[in-house]
Amino acid sequence: MAILDIKKAGDVVLKQQAQPVARIDKKIRTLLDNMAETMYKANGVGLAAPQVGESIQVVVIDVGEGLIELVNPEIVRMEGTETDSEGCLSVPEIYGDVERAAKVSVKYLNRQGKNHRITATGLLARCLQHEIDHLHGRLFIDIAQNLRKVTK
Repeated sequence: MAILDIKKAGDVVLKQQAQPVARIDKKIRTLLDNMAETMYKANGVGLAAPQVGESIQVVVIDVGEGLIELVNPEIVRMEGTETDSEGCLSVPEIYGDVERAAKVSVKYLNRQGKNHRITATGLLARCLQHEIDHLHGRLFIDIAQNLRKVTK
């Protein structure tokens, strides 16, 4: 496995519409592995393929409940709204308040190409929406209120 370079705001790949994955092969599975390792090394809870320079619909998430790998994720249901603070590995040290759906259902393919569906609330719901936004060329700073710099 390898640690990948995380693209920063201003990189053109972060503003592109990511392409669906046509076939899940060894290359995609290796990308999933490398993205997970990169996310953990950066102390993130989610990472989308455009953030590592690949304009394809691949996401990894771990909010403390175990790794979730999503290929071609699509939000199929949204309920309610919540506003909370967000940050992003592609926008270091910047945080902002983002209104998102309180509950989401997402359909996706796993690394074996099997159809799955996940319904989530709380941090997982927020993370799913944040990472899927990356696949559509949208950063949280595009929709956040009260942007602020926080150095650790």
